[in-house]
Amino acid sequence: MKNQGLGTWIARRRVKSEGDVALIHGDRTYRYEELAERIDRFASALAERQVTKGDRVVYLGNNHPDFFTTFFACGLLGAIFVPLNTRLAPGELEYMIDDCAARVLVAHHEVRELARAAAWSSDVVHRIVVDGPDELPAVESIEDVLSAAHGEPPPVDVALDDAAMILYTSGTTGRPKGAVLTHGNLTWNALNVLVDYDVTSDERALMIAPLFHVASLGMGALPTLLKGGMLILQDKVDPGAVLEAIERHRITSLSGVPTTFQMLSEDPRWAQTDLSSLRKLTCGGSSVPIRVIEAYERRGLSFSCGYGMTETSPGATSLPYRKAKEHVGSSGLAHFFTDVRVVDEAGHSVAAGTTGEIEISGPNVMEAYWLRPDATRDSHRGEWMRSGDLGHLDAQGYLTISDRLKDMIISGGENIYPAEIEQLIMEQPEVDSVAVIGVPHERWGEVPLAVVLRRAEIGEDDILAHLNGRLAKYKIPRRVVFVEELPRTASGKIRKNELRGKFGLLE
Repeated sequence: MKNQGLGTWIARRRVKSEGDVALIHGDRTYRYEELAERIDRFASALAERQVTKGDRVVYLGNNHPDFFTTFFACGLLGAIFVPLNTRLAPGELEYMIDDCAARVLVAHHEVRELARAAAWSSDVVHRIVVDGPDELPAVESIEDVLSAAHGEPPPVDVALDDAAMILYTSGTTGRPKGAVLTHGNLTWNALNVLVDYDVTSDERALMIAPLFHVASLGMGALPTLLKGGMLILQDKVDPGAVLEAIERHRITSLSGVPTTFQMLSEDPRWAQTDLSSLRKLTCGGSSVPIRVIEAYERRGLSFSCGYGMTETSPGATSLPYRKAKEHVGSSGLAHFFTDVRVVDEAGHSVAAGTTGEIEISGPNVMEAYWLRPDATRDSHRGEWMRSGDLGHLDAQGYLTISDRLKDMIISGGENIYPAEIEQLIMEQPEVDSVAVIGVPHERWGEVPLAVVLRRAEIGEDDILAHLNGRLAKYKIPRRVVFVEELPRTASGKIRKNELRGKFGLLE
Protein backbone atom coordinates (compact mmCIF):
# COMPACT_ATOMS: atom_id res chain seq x y z
CA MET A 1 0.00 0.00 0.00
CA LYS A 2 1.32 3.44 -0.93
CA ASN A 3 -0.12 6.77 0.14
CA GLN A 4 1.14 9.70 -1.91
CA GLY A 5 -1.57 12.03 -0.67
CA LEU A 6 -1.93 14.98 1.64
CA GLY A 7 -2.79 12.74 4.58
CA THR A 8 0.89 11.79 5.01
CA TRP A 9 2.19 15.35 5.29
CA ILE A 10 2.00 15.70 9.06
CA ALA A 11 3.26 12.14 9.59
CA ARG A 12 6.33 13.04 7.53
CA ARG A 13 6.72 16.29 9.47
CA ARG A 14 6.47 14.36 12.77
CA VAL A 15 10.15 13.43 12.45
CA LYS A 16 11.49 16.27 10.31
CA SER A 17 9.96 18.93 12.60
CA GLU A 18 10.02 17.09 15.92
CA GLY A 19 9.53 19.55 18.77
CA ASP A 20 8.37 22.35 16.48
CA VAL A 21 4.96 23.95 16.93
CA ALA A 22 2.48 23.28 14.12
CA LEU A 23 -0.66 25.01 15.43
CA ILE A 24 -1.64 27.53 18.08
CA HIS A 25 -5.30 28.13 18.88
CA GLY A 26 -6.10 30.25 21.90
CA ASP A 27 -4.13 28.84 24.82
CA ARG A 28 -3.62 25.45 23.14
CA THR A 29 -0.39 24.56 21.32
CA TYR A 30 0.04 21.50 19.09
CA ARG A 31 3.51 20.31 18.13
CA TYR A 32 3.88 18.35 14.92
CA GLU A 33 4.14 15.01 16.71
CA GLU A 34 1.01 15.78 18.78
CA LEU A 35 -0.95 16.77 15.70
CA ALA A 36 0.22 13.64 13.88
CA GLU A 37 -0.94 11.45 16.78
CA ARG A 38 -4.35 13.14 16.79
CA ILE A 39 -4.71 12.67 13.04
CA ASP A 40 -3.78 8.97 13.26
CA ARG A 41 -6.31 8.36 16.02
CA PHE A 42 -9.10 10.14 14.18
CA ALA A 43 -8.34 8.27 10.94
CA SER A 44 -8.50 5.03 12.93
CA ALA A 45 -11.82 6.12 14.50
CA LEU A 46 -13.31 6.98 11.11
CA ALA A 47 -12.19 3.62 9.74
CA GLU A 48 -13.90 1.92 12.68
CA ARG A 49 -17.06 3.74 11.55
CA GLN A 50 -16.69 2.17 8.09
CA VAL A 51 -15.37 5.29 6.38
CA THR A 52 -13.47 4.06 3.35
CA LYS A 53 -11.76 5.49 0.30
CA GLY A 54 -14.04 7.85 -1.59
CA ASP A 55 -16.53 8.42 1.26
CA ARG A 56 -17.37 12.06 1.97
CA VAL A 57 -16.74 13.66 5.38
CA VAL A 58 -18.26 17.12 5.93
CA TYR A 59 -16.68 19.68 8.28
CA LEU A 60 -18.79 22.61 9.48
CA GLY A 61 -17.01 25.07 11.72
CA ASN A 62 -14.75 28.08 11.94
CA ASN A 63 -10.95 27.99 12.20
CA HIS A 64 -9.96 25.28 14.68
CA PRO A 65 -7.21 22.64 14.98
CA ASP A 66 -9.72 19.86 14.37
CA PHE A 67 -10.32 21.24 10.90
CA PHE A 68 -6.82 19.87 10.19
CA THR A 69 -7.38 16.74 12.26
CA THR A 70 -10.34 15.93 10.01
CA PHE A 71 -8.70 17.07 6.78
CA PHE A 72 -5.53 15.01 7.15
CA ALA A 73 -7.35 12.00 8.63
CA CYS A 74 -9.50 11.91 5.50
CA GLY A 75 -6.31 12.03 3.44
CA LEU A 76 -4.91 8.98 5.23
CA LEU A 77 -8.05 6.99 4.42
CA GLY A 78 -8.55 8.33 0.90
CA ALA A 79 -11.87 9.81 2.04
CA ILE A 80 -13.02 13.11 0.55
CA PHE A 81 -13.04 16.15 2.83
CA VAL A 82 -15.94 18.60 2.33
CA PRO A 83 -15.64 21.88 4.27
CA LEU A 84 -18.80 24.00 4.32
CA ASN A 85 -19.27 27.72 4.82
CA THR A 86 -20.73 28.50 8.25
CA ARG A 87 -22.27 31.69 6.88
CA LEU A 88 -24.69 29.82 4.63
CA ALA A 89 -28.36 29.29 5.40
CA PRO A 90 -29.53 25.82 6.54
CA GLY A 91 -31.21 25.10 3.23
CA GLU A 92 -28.05 25.86 1.30
CA LEU A 93 -26.00 23.58 3.53
CA GLU A 94 -28.62 20.84 3.35
CA TYR A 95 -28.39 20.83 -0.44
CA MET A 96 -24.60 20.41 -0.32
CA ILE A 97 -24.68 17.67 2.32
CA ASP A 98 -27.25 15.74 0.29
CA ASP A 99 -25.48 16.41 -3.01
CA CYS A 100 -22.20 14.89 -1.83
CA ALA A 101 -24.02 12.11 0.11
CA ALA A 102 -21.89 12.71 3.19
CA ARG A 103 -21.33 9.76 5.52
CA VAL A 104 -19.92 11.77 8.44
CA LEU A 105 -20.58 15.30 9.70
CA VAL A 106 -18.01 16.94 11.97
CA ALA A 107 -19.32 20.23 13.38
CA HIS A 108 -18.06 22.72 15.94
CA HIS A 109 -20.34 23.11 18.94
CA GLU A 110 -20.81 26.84 18.21
CA VAL A 111 -22.64 25.97 14.99
CA ARG A 112 -24.39 22.82 16.25
CA GLU A 113 -27.86 24.36 15.79
CA LEU A 114 -27.00 25.23 12.21
CA ALA A 115 -25.67 21.70 11.72
CA ARG A 116 -28.88 20.19 13.08
CA ALA A 117 -31.07 22.35 10.89
CA ALA A 118 -29.00 21.46 7.83
CA ALA A 119 -28.25 17.79 8.37
CA TRP A 120 -30.50 16.20 10.97
CA SER A 121 -32.86 14.78 8.35
CA SER A 122 -30.05 13.84 5.95
CA ASP A 123 -28.53 10.40 5.36
CA VAL A 124 -25.41 11.27 7.38
CA VAL A 125 -24.52 8.18 9.45
CA HIS A 126 -22.19 9.69 12.07
CA ARG A 127 -22.31 13.13 13.68
CA ILE A 128 -19.32 14.34 15.69
CA VAL A 129 -19.09 17.59 17.65
CA VAL A 130 -15.87 19.55 18.23
CA ASP A 131 -15.02 21.45 21.43
CA GLY A 132 -17.91 20.34 23.53
CA PRO A 133 -20.37 17.56 24.37
CA ASP A 134 -23.78 17.43 22.79
CA GLU A 135 -26.93 16.58 24.64
CA LEU A 136 -28.34 14.39 21.88
CA PRO A 137 -27.34 10.70 22.04
CA ALA A 138 -26.86 10.44 18.28
CA VAL A 139 -23.92 12.87 18.44
CA GLU A 140 -20.42 11.98 19.64
CA SER A 141 -17.77 14.28 21.08
CA ILE A 142 -14.55 14.24 19.07
CA GLU A 143 -12.55 13.82 22.29
CA ASP A 144 -14.55 10.70 23.16
CA VAL A 145 -14.09 9.44 19.62
CA LEU A 146 -10.32 9.96 19.81
CA SER A 147 -9.90 8.40 23.25
CA ALA A 148 -11.83 5.29 22.19
CA ALA A 149 -9.94 4.81 18.91
CA HIS A 150 -8.06 1.53 18.61
CA GLY A 151 -4.79 0.86 16.79
CA GLU A 152 -3.28 2.48 13.73
CA PRO A 153 -5.34 3.63 10.74
CA PRO A 154 -5.47 1.00 8.00
CA PRO A 155 -3.05 1.45 5.08
CA VAL A 156 -4.78 2.78 1.97
CA ASP A 157 -3.50 3.33 -1.56
CA VAL A 158 -3.90 7.04 -2.30
CA ALA A 159 -2.58 8.50 -5.54
CA LEU A 160 -2.13 12.14 -6.47
CA ASP A 161 -4.98 11.80 -8.97
CA ASP A 162 -7.43 10.70 -6.27
CA ALA A 163 -10.04 13.16 -5.02
CA ALA A 164 -9.05 14.88 -1.78
CA MET A 165 -11.67 17.54 -1.37
CA ILE A 166 -14.97 18.90 -2.63
CA LEU A 167 -15.40 22.67 -2.42
CA TYR A 168 -18.80 24.05 -3.30
CA THR A 169 -18.94 27.17 -5.41
CA SER A 170 -22.18 28.90 -6.32
CA GLY A 171 -23.06 28.38 -9.95
CA THR A 172 -24.34 30.91 -12.44
CA THR A 173 -27.49 28.80 -12.78
CA GLY A 174 -28.22 29.22 -9.08
CA ARG A 175 -27.26 25.71 -7.96
CA PRO A 176 -23.89 25.25 -6.19
CA LYS A 177 -21.35 23.01 -7.91
CA GLY A 178 -18.80 20.90 -6.08
CA ALA A 179 -15.30 21.44 -7.42
CA VAL A 180 -13.38 18.19 -6.93
CA LEU A 181 -9.75 18.93 -6.04
CA THR A 182 -7.30 16.06 -6.07
CA HIS A 183 -4.32 15.45 -3.81
CA GLY A 184 -2.18 16.46 -6.77
CA ASN A 185 -4.09 19.69 -7.39
CA LEU A 186 -3.53 20.86 -3.81
CA THR A 187 0.07 19.64 -3.71
CA TRP A 188 1.06 21.48 -6.89
CA ASN A 189 -0.72 24.61 -5.71
CA ALA A 190 1.29 24.45 -2.47
CA LEU A 191 4.49 24.09 -4.49
CA ASN A 192 3.51 27.16 -6.54
CA VAL A 193 3.10 29.11 -3.31
CA LEU A 194 6.44 27.92 -1.93
CA VAL A 195 8.20 29.06 -5.10
CA ASP A 196 6.42 32.36 -5.74
CA TYR A 197 5.94 33.60 -2.16
CA ASP A 198 9.21 32.34 -0.61
CA VAL A 199 7.54 30.45 2.25
CA THR A 200 10.14 29.42 4.86
CA SER A 201 10.31 26.87 7.67
CA ASP A 202 10.29 29.66 10.28
CA GLU A 203 7.02 31.03 8.89
CA ARG A 204 4.44 32.13 11.47
CA ALA A 205 1.22 32.52 9.54
CA LEU A 206 -1.80 34.10 11.20
CA MET A 207 -4.92 32.47 9.78
CA ILE A 208 -7.87 34.82 10.16
CA ALA A 209 -9.65 34.13 6.86
CA PRO A 210 -11.96 31.09 7.11
CA LEU A 211 -10.24 27.82 6.30
CA PHE A 212 -13.38 26.62 4.50
CA HIS A 213 -12.36 29.04 1.74
CA VAL A 214 -9.78 27.55 -0.59
CA ALA A 215 -7.67 30.73 -0.58
CA SER A 216 -7.01 30.49 3.15
CA LEU A 217 -6.35 26.75 3.04
CA GLY A 218 -4.53 26.51 -0.28
CA MET A 219 -2.51 29.72 -0.28
CA GLY A 220 -1.77 29.95 3.43
CA ALA A 221 -2.25 26.91 5.64
CA LEU A 222 -1.13 23.99 3.47
CA PRO A 223 2.07 25.58 2.10
CA THR A 224 3.09 26.65 5.63
CA LEU A 225 2.57 23.15 7.03
CA LEU A 226 4.33 21.58 4.04
CA LYS A 227 7.36 23.74 4.81
CA GLY A 228 7.22 23.00 8.54
CA GLY A 229 6.09 26.44 9.67
CA MET A 230 3.57 27.45 12.31
CA LEU A 231 -0.10 28.39 11.99
CA ILE A 232 -1.81 30.63 14.53
CA LEU A 233 -5.57 30.17 14.18
CA GLN A 234 -8.21 32.78 14.94
CA ASP A 235 -11.86 31.99 14.36
CA LYS A 236 -13.12 35.59 14.16
CA VAL A 237 -11.80 38.75 12.54
CA ASP A 238 -11.36 40.95 15.59
CA PRO A 239 -8.95 43.77 14.61
CA GLY A 240 -7.69 44.25 18.15
CA ALA A 241 -7.09 40.52 18.60
CA VAL A 242 -5.33 40.31 15.23
CA LEU A 243 -2.97 43.18 16.07
CA GLU A 244 -2.28 41.67 19.49
CA ALA A 245 -1.50 38.29 17.89
CA ILE A 246 0.88 39.85 15.35
CA GLU A 247 2.88 41.40 18.16
CA ARG A 248 2.73 38.50 20.64
CA HIS A 249 3.48 35.66 18.18
CA ARG A 250 5.85 37.65 15.94
CA ILE A 251 3.70 36.89 12.90
CA THR A 252 5.58 36.80 9.59
CA SER A 253 2.71 36.39 7.12
CA LEU A 254 -0.89 37.56 7.01
CA SER A 255 -3.51 36.99 4.32
CA GLY A 256 -6.95 38.46 3.93
CA VAL A 257 -9.36 40.47 1.85
CA PRO A 258 -9.22 44.28 1.51
CA THR A 259 -11.91 44.71 4.16
CA THR A 260 -9.77 42.90 6.74
CA PHE A 261 -6.70 45.02 6.09
CA GLN A 262 -8.80 48.18 6.17
CA MET A 263 -10.27 47.23 9.55
CA LEU A 264 -6.78 46.68 10.97
CA SER A 265 -5.48 50.04 9.75
CA GLU A 266 -8.51 51.84 11.20
CA ASP A 267 -8.23 50.25 14.66
CA PRO A 268 -7.10 52.62 17.44
CA ARG A 269 -4.22 50.27 18.30
CA TRP A 270 -2.81 50.29 14.77
CA ALA A 271 -0.18 52.99 15.29
CA GLN A 272 1.16 51.46 18.53
CA THR A 273 1.35 47.81 17.40
CA ASP A 274 4.79 46.39 16.64
CA LEU A 275 4.52 45.10 13.06
CA SER A 276 8.26 44.63 12.50
CA SER A 277 7.99 40.82 12.21
CA LEU A 278 5.67 40.95 9.17
CA ARG A 279 7.31 39.90 5.91
CA LYS A 280 4.33 38.96 3.73
CA LEU A 281 0.92 40.55 3.26
CA THR A 282 -1.18 38.84 0.60
CA CYS A 283 -4.56 40.11 -0.45
CA GLY A 284 -7.20 38.65 -2.71
CA GLY A 285 -10.89 38.93 -3.51
CA SER A 286 -10.79 42.43 -5.00
CA SER A 287 -8.45 45.37 -5.41
CA VAL A 288 -7.01 47.11 -2.35
CA PRO A 289 -8.21 50.73 -1.94
CA ILE A 290 -5.40 53.25 -2.31
CA ARG A 291 -5.94 54.67 1.19
CA VAL A 292 -5.36 51.18 2.64
CA ILE A 293 -2.20 50.69 0.57
CA GLU A 294 -0.90 54.04 1.79
CA ALA A 295 -1.70 53.22 5.43
CA TYR A 296 0.47 50.09 5.20
CA GLU A 297 3.23 51.81 3.24
CA ARG A 298 3.53 54.31 6.08
CA ARG A 299 4.35 51.32 8.30
CA GLY A 300 6.89 50.03 5.78
CA LEU A 301 4.61 47.25 4.48
CA SER A 302 3.40 46.39 0.98
CA PHE A 303 0.95 43.90 -0.47
CA SER A 304 1.27 41.03 -2.87
CA CYS A 305 -1.89 40.20 -4.76
CA GLY A 306 -2.93 37.49 -7.14
CA TYR A 307 -5.73 35.94 -9.12
CA GLY A 308 -7.33 32.53 -8.90
CA MET A 309 -10.50 30.57 -8.38
CA THR A 310 -11.73 27.58 -6.42
CA GLU A 311 -11.25 25.36 -9.46
CA THR A 312 -7.51 26.17 -9.62
CA SER A 313 -6.86 25.21 -5.98
CA PRO A 314 -6.91 28.35 -6.08
CA GLY A 315 -3.78 30.11 -7.38
CA ALA A 316 -3.41 31.15 -11.01
CA THR A 317 -1.22 34.28 -10.88
CA SER A 318 0.77 36.26 -8.33
CA LEU A 319 2.26 39.74 -8.34
CA PRO A 320 5.57 39.85 -6.46
CA TYR A 321 6.04 42.55 -3.82
CA ARG A 322 8.99 44.06 -5.65
CA LYS A 323 6.88 44.46 -8.80
CA ALA A 324 3.74 45.85 -7.13
CA LYS A 325 4.39 49.53 -7.90
CA GLU A 326 5.73 48.84 -11.38
CA HIS A 327 2.57 46.91 -12.32
CA VAL A 328 -0.17 48.67 -10.38
CA GLY A 329 -3.57 47.13 -11.16
CA SER A 330 -2.08 43.88 -12.43
CA SER A 331 -2.74 40.46 -10.89
CA GLY A 332 0.78 39.37 -11.78
CA LEU A 333 2.39 36.51 -13.63
CA ALA A 334 1.23 32.91 -13.93
CA HIS A 335 2.34 30.74 -11.01
CA PHE A 336 5.54 28.77 -11.63
CA PHE A 337 3.88 25.45 -12.55
CA THR A 338 0.75 27.00 -14.09
CA ASP A 339 -0.06 28.53 -17.47
CA VAL A 340 -2.47 31.37 -18.21
CA ARG A 341 -3.72 32.54 -21.58
CA VAL A 342 -6.33 34.97 -22.94
CA VAL A 343 -8.54 33.82 -25.82
CA ASP A 344 -11.27 35.04 -28.13
CA GLU A 345 -14.73 33.47 -28.40
CA ALA A 346 -13.37 30.73 -30.66
CA GLY A 347 -10.69 29.79 -28.13
CA HIS A 348 -7.75 31.28 -30.03
CA SER A 349 -5.06 33.13 -28.09
CA VAL A 350 -5.19 36.89 -28.61
CA ALA A 351 -2.35 39.39 -28.93
CA ALA A 352 -0.84 41.12 -25.91
CA GLY A 353 -3.06 43.95 -24.71
CA THR A 354 -6.20 42.44 -26.27
CA THR A 355 -9.07 41.65 -23.92
CA GLY A 356 -10.53 38.16 -23.93
CA GLU A 357 -11.52 35.31 -21.64
CA ILE A 358 -8.87 34.12 -19.18
CA GLU A 359 -8.08 30.40 -19.27
CA ILE A 360 -5.81 28.44 -16.92
CA SER A 361 -3.96 25.14 -17.29
CA GLY A 362 -1.69 23.21 -14.98
CA PRO A 363 -1.51 20.42 -12.40
CA ASN A 364 -3.35 22.59 -9.87
CA VAL A 365 -6.46 22.84 -12.07
CA MET A 366 -9.42 20.60 -11.26
CA GLU A 367 -10.65 18.10 -13.79
CA ALA A 368 -14.31 17.81 -12.82
CA TYR A 369 -17.27 19.03 -10.81
CA TRP A 370 -18.94 16.51 -8.50
CA LEU A 371 -21.62 14.58 -10.45
CA ARG A 372 -21.91 17.44 -12.97
CA PRO A 373 -20.57 16.25 -16.33
CA ASP A 374 -22.46 19.07 -18.07
CA ALA A 375 -20.80 21.76 -15.96
CA THR A 376 -17.43 20.02 -16.31
CA ARG A 377 -17.76 19.97 -20.08
CA ASP A 378 -18.79 23.63 -20.23
CA SER A 379 -15.92 24.73 -17.97
CA HIS A 380 -13.12 23.17 -20.00
CA ARG A 381 -11.66 23.78 -23.42
CA GLY A 382 -9.36 20.80 -23.81
CA GLU A 383 -6.71 21.05 -21.10
CA TRP A 384 -7.69 24.65 -20.33
CA MET A 385 -10.08 25.75 -17.58
CA ARG A 386 -12.40 28.54 -18.69
CA SER A 387 -12.49 31.16 -15.94
CA GLY A 388 -15.44 33.16 -17.21
CA ASP A 389 -13.41 36.28 -16.41
CA LEU A 390 -12.19 38.87 -18.89
CA GLY A 391 -8.73 40.35 -18.95
CA HIS A 392 -5.55 40.90 -20.95
CA LEU A 393 -1.89 39.98 -20.81
CA ASP A 394 0.87 42.47 -21.50
CA ALA A 395 4.00 41.64 -23.49
CA GLN A 396 5.75 40.31 -20.37
CA GLY A 397 2.85 38.08 -19.36
CA TYR A 398 1.38 40.20 -16.56
CA LEU A 399 -2.36 39.67 -16.28
CA THR A 400 -4.89 42.45 -15.73
CA ILE A 401 -8.52 41.60 -14.94
CA SER A 402 -10.99 43.87 -16.73
CA ASP A 403 -14.41 42.40 -15.95
CA ARG A 404 -16.24 39.33 -14.72
CA LEU A 405 -17.98 37.59 -17.53
CA LYS A 406 -20.23 35.71 -15.11
CA ASP A 407 -21.40 38.85 -13.24
CA MET A 408 -20.07 37.49 -9.97
CA ILE A 409 -20.15 39.88 -7.01
CA ILE A 410 -17.32 39.78 -4.44
CA SER A 411 -18.42 41.12 -1.07
CA GLY A 412 -15.91 41.04 1.76
CA GLY A 413 -14.10 38.19 0.04
CA GLU A 414 -17.27 36.10 -0.41
CA ASN A 415 -18.37 35.17 -3.92
CA ILE A 416 -22.00 35.96 -4.71
CA TYR A 417 -23.69 34.83 -7.91
CA PRO A 418 -26.73 36.92 -8.85
CA ALA A 419 -28.67 34.05 -10.45
CA GLU A 420 -29.10 32.35 -7.07
CA ILE A 421 -30.69 35.48 -5.59
CA GLU A 422 -32.72 36.23 -8.71
CA GLN A 423 -34.32 32.78 -8.68
CA LEU A 424 -35.62 33.26 -5.15
CA ILE A 425 -36.93 36.76 -5.83
CA MET A 426 -38.74 35.46 -8.90
CA GLU A 427 -40.67 33.02 -6.69
CA GLN A 428 -42.81 35.97 -5.67
CA PRO A 429 -45.74 36.29 -8.09
CA GLU A 430 -45.73 40.08 -7.87
CA VAL A 431 -42.28 40.21 -9.50
CA ASP A 432 -42.13 40.34 -13.29
CA SER A 433 -38.34 40.24 -13.64
CA VAL A 434 -35.25 41.08 -11.64
CA ALA A 435 -31.56 41.75 -12.09
CA VAL A 436 -29.10 41.61 -9.19
CA ILE A 437 -25.92 43.64 -9.61
CA GLY A 438 -22.94 44.51 -7.45
CA VAL A 439 -22.58 48.12 -6.32
CA PRO A 440 -19.54 49.66 -4.61
CA HIS A 441 -19.39 49.64 -0.82
CA GLU A 442 -16.71 51.36 1.25
CA ARG A 443 -16.15 48.46 3.65
CA TRP A 444 -17.16 45.31 1.76
CA GLY A 445 -15.94 46.24 -1.71
CA GLU A 446 -19.28 45.35 -3.26
CA VAL A 447 -22.75 44.49 -2.04
CA PRO A 448 -25.72 43.14 -4.04
CA LEU A 449 -28.50 45.43 -5.23
CA ALA A 450 -31.76 44.07 -6.66
CA VAL A 451 -33.38 45.93 -9.56
CA VAL A 452 -37.00 44.77 -9.81
CA LEU A 453 -39.74 45.18 -12.40
CA ARG A 454 -43.11 44.59 -10.69
CA ARG A 455 -46.29 43.12 -12.10
CA ALA A 456 -48.27 43.85 -8.92
CA GLU A 457 -47.74 45.84 -5.75
CA ILE A 458 -44.85 44.58 -3.60
CA GLY A 459 -42.42 46.47 -1.43
CA GLU A 460 -38.74 46.28 -0.61
CA ASP A 461 -39.45 44.83 2.85
CA ASP A 462 -41.59 42.06 1.33
CA ILE A 463 -38.79 40.98 -1.00
CA LEU A 464 -36.11 41.06 1.68
CA ALA A 465 -38.32 39.14 4.11
CA HIS A 466 -38.77 36.42 1.47
CA LEU A 467 -34.98 36.02 1.27
CA ASN A 468 -34.31 36.15 5.01
CA GLY A 469 -33.27 32.71 6.29
CA ARG A 470 -33.10 31.26 2.81
CA LEU A 471 -29.83 32.88 1.84
CA ALA A 472 -26.68 33.73 3.74
CA LYS A 473 -26.96 37.27 5.08
CA TYR A 474 -24.12 38.56 2.91
CA LYS A 475 -26.04 37.45 -0.20
CA ILE A 476 -29.22 39.37 0.67
CA PRO A 477 -29.38 42.66 -1.29
CA ARG A 478 -28.70 45.80 0.71
CA ARG A 479 -31.29 47.62 -1.38
CA VAL A 480 -34.17 46.88 -3.70
CA VAL A 481 -35.03 49.46 -6.34
CA PHE A 482 -38.08 49.34 -8.58
CA VAL A 483 -38.08 50.33 -12.25
CA GLU A 484 -40.66 50.76 -15.00
CA GLU A 485 -38.62 48.66 -17.41
CA LEU A 486 -35.35 46.74 -17.57
CA PRO A 487 -32.93 47.38 -20.47
CA ARG A 488 -32.58 44.32 -22.67
CA THR A 489 -30.60 43.10 -25.65
CA ALA A 490 -32.26 42.05 -28.90
CA SER A 491 -32.28 38.47 -27.61
CA GLY A 492 -34.05 39.52 -24.41
CA LYS A 493 -31.11 39.41 -21.98
CA ILE A 494 -30.99 42.15 -19.36
CA ARG A 495 -28.20 44.67 -19.93
CA LYS A 496 -26.58 44.61 -16.49
CA ASN A 497 -23.84 47.00 -17.55
CA GLU A 498 -26.48 49.70 -18.06
CA LEU A 499 -27.93 48.97 -14.63
CA ARG A 500 -24.49 49.23 -13.03
CA GLY A 501 -24.00 52.57 -14.72
CA LYS A 502 -27.35 53.85 -13.49
CA PHE A 503 -27.47 52.43 -9.97
CA GLY A 504 -23.81 51.76 -9.19
CA LEU A 505 -23.45 54.74 -6.83
CA LEU A 506 -26.62 54.19 -4.78
CA GLU A 507 -24.69 52.89 -1.80
